[in-house]
Amino acid sequence: MATTSSSSYFPFTTAFPFTYDAFLSFRGEDTRSGFTGYLYYSLTNRGIKTFIDDEEVGRGKEIASSLFTAIEQSRAAIVVLSKNYASSSFCLDELECVKGKGRLIIPVFYDVDPSDVRKQTGTYGEALAVHENKFNLLSSLYHMFSFQIVLSL
Repeated sequence: MATTSSSSYFPFTTAFPFTYDAFLSFRGEDTRSGFTGYLYYSLTNRGIKTFIDDEEVGRGKEIASSLFTAIEQSRAAIVVLSKNYASSSFCLDELECVKGKGRLIIPVFYDVDPSDVRKQTGTYGEALAVHENKFNLLSSLYHMFSFQIVLSL
């Protein structure tokens, strides 16, 4: 069986030598053992070099430097937007980093209505309200802007 190189999936070129074709951003408790695990397996079997964190990465309060590096070394990010994605400030920090690096963002809506993400209603509205109360308004507005960027693609 012939294998397909990743360049056919991510045809844009750049002078920067990327280590990964794709960075997976997801809420572990929602999708790690199911959808995201299968997605990772499928991508790697097709020759798409994909970064997925292990369960030990990111146990601290701030996004781990290894994840910043992985995002920087990835051509694109596949963001699996699940019901509890927005409840994780860690996931939101990843999304901000991906957006800040100017990477291609491929949103995947898993068991969540895209309009809830777009309009910040349902679990997304609730989660952002918690972040607003817990942290500060500026941080919450920045996260909402991140979702608007993802949904404008």
